[in-house]
Parts: sequence; C-alpha cells; structure tokens
Amino acid sequence: MKISINRLKDFIQLEHSPEEIADLLTGSGLEVEGIELFESIKGGLEGVVIGEVLTCEKHPNADKLSITTVDTGEAVVPIVCGAPNVSKGQKVVVAKEGCMLYPVTGEPFEIKKAKIRGEVSQGMICAEDEIGIGESHAGIMVLDTDLPNGTPAAEYFKVIRDHVLEIGLTPNRADAASHLGVARDLKALLKRETCLPSVEEFKVDNTSRNIPVKIESAEDCPRYAGLTISNIKVGPSPEWLQNYLRALDLEPINNIVDITNFILHDLGQPLHAFDADKISGGKIIVKKLPKGYPFVTLDDKERKLSGEELMICDEKGGLCIAGIFGGKGSGVSDETTSVFLESAYFSPDVIRKGAQHHGLKTDASFRFERGTDPNMPVYALKRAAILIKEIAGGEITSEISDFYPNPVADFEIKVSYANIHRLIGKEISREEIKTTLENLDIRYIGETEKNITVAVKPYRVDVTREADVIEEVLRIHGFDNVPLSENLNSDYLAEHPSKDLNKLQYKLSEVLSGLGYFEIITNSLTKPIYVEKSGFLNPENNVEILNKLSEDLGVMRQTLLFSGLEVLAHNINRRQKDLKLFEFGTTYQKASEGYNEEKKLAIFLTGDKAAESWLEPSKQVAFPDLYAVIDLLCDKLGIENTDVEIIHNAPFDYGLKLKLGTKDLGYIGVVNEKLCKLAEVKQEVLYAELSWDLLSKKSKGLKKYADISKFPEVRRDLSLVIDKEVTFDQIKKIALKSGGKLLQRIGVFDVYQGEKIESGKKAYALSFYLQDKEQTLTDKIIDKTMGRLISTFENEVGALIRK
Repeated sequence: MKISINRLKDFIQLEHSPEEIADLLTGSGLEVEGIELFESIKGGLEGVVIGEVLTCEKHPNADKLSITTVDTGEAVVPIVCGAPNVSKGQKVVVAKEGCMLYPVTGEPFEIKKAKIRGEVSQGMICAEDEIGIGESHAGIMVLDTDLPNGTPAAEYFKVIRDHVLEIGLTPNRADAASHLGVARDLKALLKRETCLPSVEEFKVDNTSRNIPVKIESAEDCPRYAGLTISNIKVGPSPEWLQNYLRALDLEPINNIVDITNFILHDLGQPLHAFDADKISGGKIIVKKLPKGYPFVTLDDKERKLSGEELMICDEKGGLCIAGIFGGKGSGVSDETTSVFLESAYFSPDVIRKGAQHHGLKTDASFRFERGTDPNMPVYALKRAAILIKEIAGGEITSEISDFYPNPVADFEIKVSYANIHRLIGKEISREEIKTTLENLDIRYIGETEKNITVAVKPYRVDVTREADVIEEVLRIHGFDNVPLSENLNSDYLAEHPSKDLNKLQYKLSEVLSGLGYFEIITNSLTKPIYVEKSGFLNPENNVEILNKLSEDLGVMRQTLLFSGLEVLAHNINRRQKDLKLFEFGTTYQKASEGYNEEKKLAIFLTGDKAAESWLEPSKQVAFPDLYAVIDLLCDKLGIENTDVEIIHNAPFDYGLKLKLGTKDLGYIGVVNEKLCKLAEVKQEVLYAELSWDLLSKKSKGLKKYADISKFPEVRRDLSLVIDKEVTFDQIKKIALKSGGKLLQRIGVFDVYQGEKIESGKKAYALSFYLQDKEQTLTDKIIDKTMGRLISTFENEVGALIRK
C-alpha cells in the first residue's frame, strides 16, 4: 500500500521528515518497507532555470545552428542551439551544464560543455519533450513571464515533489488501508488532532432524476447508499488529481473514475460510478444472479458467475460484481452525461468468495473483503459528489438513498488493568492508557477500580477482545519502551525433544552437499493434474486451496516428486543435464478427520556421474548410485535393519520400497517415463522419497568419529549361486547377523546371470571385511567365521558356494 506524505499532511499536521514518519509508523505496527521520491516531472527539473537570450547569430559552420548568449541569472553563457525559432530577447528554459535531463522518449542524458562545429556550448535551450513535460519538438519553449533570470524552472512549471511510503499492510489492519487510516495512527502517536475535509457545502440541486434502490440480499449488503449527478462533462482530471494518483502508481483514466479512486485511497471507502443512462428501467437492484450467468467485466472478459457473488443489477441483468469489478455495459465513458454514484458496505465474506472465484484482486475488493467502515459510505458519497461538481460540473439530481436498516454497533469490551500491566510487561499509568485509547477513537464507557469498559468503532475489525485492546495500548506506547527483565525466562507446555531436529537436518544436508548434491526449496502448491495422472496418488486426498491464485497452484502437494521434476526440467532446458538435488519438504493429504502433514526427504539423480574427460568416458548414473547414498544416510543416522521390497508400480518403472519394522520408510527407483514427460523432463531420473519424520524419530543421532583400529583388516571373498528372487539386502542381513562383531562390512564386486549357470539362478561375488578392534585376527578365527557364514548361506537361502 502506498501513502503520499503530501496528502497525509492534509489530514494531520506533520513537520517530521519522511524517515521519521516511517520510523513512527513501523514502530506502531504499520511497517514501512520503503520510501520513494515522486516528482510530477521526472528529475524535478533540477539544474533547469529560466533564462534570457541576449544575442543570437548564425553559426559560421552550420546553416541550421545558431550561436546564442544566454543570461542564466548566475552567468552569461554561450549556447549553440538548433531550434528554428530561437531569437534575441526571448525568455527560455535553459538546462545548465552538469544537469540531467529526462526526455519523453529515449534515455536520460547529462548536459556537458561541448564544442559544436568548432563553437563552445555550455548548456541547452530546451524544447518541451527534452525536459519531459510534453511531446512537442518543433522548437524551443518561449515563455511569457516576468520571473527573473535564474529562477528554477520547477517553480515556473509548478513541479510537485512528494515522498511516498510503501507500507506492508498486515491483513488485520484493514482500517489503515487509506490516508485517513494512517493519519489516525499518527494522531495517537503524536497526540494531535486529524482534520477531515468538510462536506457542509453538499446540497441537492433538484430531484429530477431519482434512481430507486432495492436490496434483495440485505445480509450480504448491510448498507447501500447512492445518488445521481447529471449534466457532467467527462474529461481529463486536473493536474493535482493526476499527480496524486501517479504518486500511488495509479494511471489516471477520466475525472469521474479518478475521483472514485481518490476517495478510495483517501478515506478507504470504495465507490463505483454507473452511467445513469445505461441503467435499464431506471432502478438499481442488489441481489445474486443464477450460477452460469455470463457477465462481461470492464476488461472485456466474459465471466461465468458462480451464483454466490453479490451483483448490482438493473431490470435487465447485471451491471457490476459488487465490491469487486464493474461491468462493460454500464461503465463511465467519454459520452457519459449522468452518473449514479454508489457507496456501500458489503459483507467481507461475500466479497472474498467472489474475488477468489474469479481470480480478481482489485483495490476495492482488497478493502471490502477485509472489512470497511459501515459509517463511512454517506460521508464519502458527499465528498465525491462535491469533487465531481467542482471538477466535472453538473448538478446533484437526487436525494441520497441510504439503505441501512440495522446499523452496526460499536464493540463493547471489558479490560482488566491487571491484564494490561501483565501482558505489556510494565505498569502504565491509567491516564496514559485512557489518552491512548481516546486518541485511537476507542471510548471509555465505564470504569471500576480494577476494570474499564470501552467502545470500539466497527471500522476496527481487528479489535474485538481484551487482548486486542491491550495490543493497541502497547503498540502506541512503543515496544522499545518496554524494558527487558534481567532474568529472562519463558513458560512452555510442550516437552522439548532431546534431539535437535533442525541440527540433525543441517548435518545431514552437509553430508549430501559433500557428496555433490544441491539443496532445493520448492513451492508447496502444485498442479492438480499431477495427482490425476500420477497413477499412485488419490485425487480425493488433495488439499484444495480455496483462494487459489491460479489452477497451476490449486492444491497442496502430496509428494515432493513433481515439484522436484520441475526444477530438473528448468535446469535441463538450460543445458545443465547432470544433476544431484535434494529437498526437505512437507507433503499434505486429507484424512478421515482433518489433514495429514508429513516431512519428507527427496533425492533426485539424473544425467552422468561425472563430467566427460579424456581420462575416462562419461557414464550415466544408475540405480545403485542412488541406493548407495540412501545406504550411507541410514548408516550416518544409525538406522539399521531396514527391509526392502521390489516394486514395479507408479511412480517407478522399477524400484524398492524401504521399510523400518512395520512402517514404510520410503521408496527409491527409476521414475516412470510418462511422469517425467508430464513435468517436461526427457531423460531418465532416479528418485528417492523418505519419511524424514520417521528417520529423525528412529535416528540415534549422527555417528561420531572413532579412532582407527591399530589392528589390520582382513578380506575374504565368496562366490554364491542363489535364486534370482534373493536380494543382496537379504544376503547382507544374514551375513551381518551370522558374522558377529568381527564382520565390519560386506560388498558385491560382481553379479552374473547367463548360460553358464542354471536357469532362475544368479551368481554373486561377495567381499567380506573382518576386523577385531582388540587383537590381530588369526587364520583359525577367520576360517571359523567364514565357515559359519557359508553354512548360514547354504541353510537359509539355499546358496551353492562356488569353489
């Protein structure tokens, strides 16, 4: 939200610098994210002055140039000028040496001392387009003025300079979404009064064009006011109004629409102007239209109504989506001569639903869906009518119709003085509390020794409880004014886990980074089509977003797979095809009651293992490369006794399901080609997704470094012929169990399937590493251990030991 300091000063007396105002507002909860300088003419005509041409002669070396001498107030300087209309005695606009000009078209440029065809030039006599105030380049500007030479051109052209605050408005502070709202906070902070523009001059000229209003949905429209203004002249707005809007990054449209935008940003009350001649039947009806009703909005788009939007209608149909966007057929145009001006208070719920359904976020809907002031519509209507008469002419040709059957009452809240002191953390005098609340328009309506009862106006939609009132006192008193205790402590209800899960995640990230993997962070919102075409996810478990920004961000992700594939596609499309990525992220699913959230660890591997070089040919990554990483991570975390189950279902062409006891730890495999193409990835992808919640819960913490044993390690090899269904994981578990503490690790250095062994069989060549940390192993101990392993393999998996 942008706030003009120049305009703010019309509401409250301010002698503070923009930076000081920003600090005051930020300290009270309206965080100022930036301060911008606005100038009605870019550059503010800095270094441009009014001058007088004292002499003018033809350039000796160029037919179309003139040599002039110009009095700039400080000095008489020579200037070479190419304009055909330059002559002696003219008052002109002069850009002095060293100043920067911002032309209407082209890049800014600096005026420098130069030689033009052999003659010195120390400035420039300017045309309109060269200083950014018009389009003309037919000749230099010749001024009719008695201002002395050297007068800054900014004074002559009345350049407006303003500082604009960019405020990061939090959703609860709808009351501050205007210049008046910000002025109210400054009133409390500076303890001075605000000044609202007077509407006493408002009067109805006649009642020749009354447009009656009928409200059929009073629950959605608690208040609706309007009036008719006739015989207006639609045209450009005056400079002051255009500059106000441009300072707020709004483009002026015409005087009527600009006035409604002015009131919205000034008072926080959205207005809408209808062309009165386009209101069929001369009657306004506020109601809902049937689902599927086609309605063309001001942006020329036809939108199908959901049936839940509140509509402003005439006898034929819709004129405007109430509080959100106007209709093409009833908007103000250059031919408009009469308008019906609307000022209303709509239910935030109905506006929020309508805006979300159509994906429309307008300045009006931003305010209505958060809650506007139900007591503002008539004042804003009078203020707008006065401005329209002043700027566009015309006359007010109807009384104000004001439908407001059930006025919104102030909120009455009881507040304990003890709670004020306890929650703020210091004792504040009752006088300061009372003054602060009154300056925030919160009235005292009752007081006892221990409590106060206050009335809060309904525009403060965020102040409805005792804690909210106390927060108001605190933010005006100042957070920085609450001293810290010498002995800080905190109370908590939950037990803190013994493991530092954040540290554990960080350490594991370091392990993966050391292996050459890059961490990614992706959006939790994703495309519904991924679930529909995944083959392994249930669309009924989708957590849908009610206020979705787009269909591509319509649901919460059930897996980290597709958001990671999008990252792969982005990099592959930029010729980065060898990728190692990992992500810690959360997945979301609907449950029978509520929702399930689970933290996952995803790992992606694609492309070649290493960059191509003359030492060795490039080699594509394979399934064992990723499995080795998973094995290493489990080892680092102290996770043992994982089981594996071969799978051939989505999302994999083939892969493994990892189990930890009876619980699924995750899965690893080669992603199905169709799913890769769904995310526009055209190369093989290896993927693992593990439950980080389960991993971290079962982890014994990262392994500590141990001293290297003084005693040597011994290797023995075995060749086993086993059934094809027996996995290496089974062999490994059997070996570790049978080998006892002497068996440190086991590896595979060859696998064979072919004609030389029986059908349905495969041969593993295994290496076993034995070591005793307390003594050197003897042949007798080694042979005994290997004999026990051989016997176990033969008995448990029917292995044939190849001699």
